[in-house]
Amino acid sequence: MSSHIPLSKLHYEIIEYIIANGFAPDVENLCEILKTDAESIARGLDDLQDYHGVVLHPGSPAVWAIHPFSLSPTNFLVKSAKGQWWGSCAWCSLGIAAIVEEDVEIVTSSGAHGETVTVKIIDGLPDNDNLLVHFPIPMTRAWDNVIYTCSTMLVFKTEKEIKDWCIAHNISVGDIQPIGKAWDLAKKWYGNHRNPNWQKWSVAEARAIFNSLDLTHPVWQLPESEGRF
Repeated sequence: MSSHIPLSKLHYEIIEYIIANGFAPDVENLCEILKTDAESIARGLDDLQDYHGVVLHPGSPAVWAIHPFSLSPTNFLVKSAKGQWWGSCAWCSLGIAAIVEEDVEIVTSSGAHGETVTVKIIDGLPDNDNLLVHFPIPMTRAWDNVIYTCSTMLVFKTEKEIKDWCIAHNISVGDIQPIGKAWDLAKKWYGNHRNPNWQKWSVAEARAIFNSLDLTHPVWQLPESEGRF
């Protein structure tokens, strides 16, 4: 049975609540916001998860992640004058900066276990052009285990650090992009996530975004298929 709650509306209200409060609404909160009952909210959350619009805790209607936000601690803390949030990965943390539309500071560490790295987005621009973002998981496999996929998208200082990290953790080297390109990707990818009429990109739209940024590495290749990504 499907929920009668529009998924775009449910997604929007969760995102807005997180931006305002720093944590996700529970079922009771969503019942109050959407003026409906707990069963409808639970069905709506299940439907939104099936749509890959949210990740729930196993066996529970509690939000674990709703990209670009993580609701459990990560290696990325995004802070602004109005609040702070956990980003699911480097891409997502930049995505938070894109949708809150204010100056932010992203605190992370190189490779998740190296030196502390701070990235500031000031007046819409990152302040450290020398940093790199590593994308090791092919996009066609991103939702096989999206929590794991996000955990591997990290910030590094040098390509050597990335290659050494990949050897140490038995993870293949993927695509390496300067943080400025990752920022451009985040703005395009997450720019519509705070829209009450949000929907996931179609595969064709996702491919067009990647192509527009000249992301040609095999990591970004998508099949010629219908559906949403």
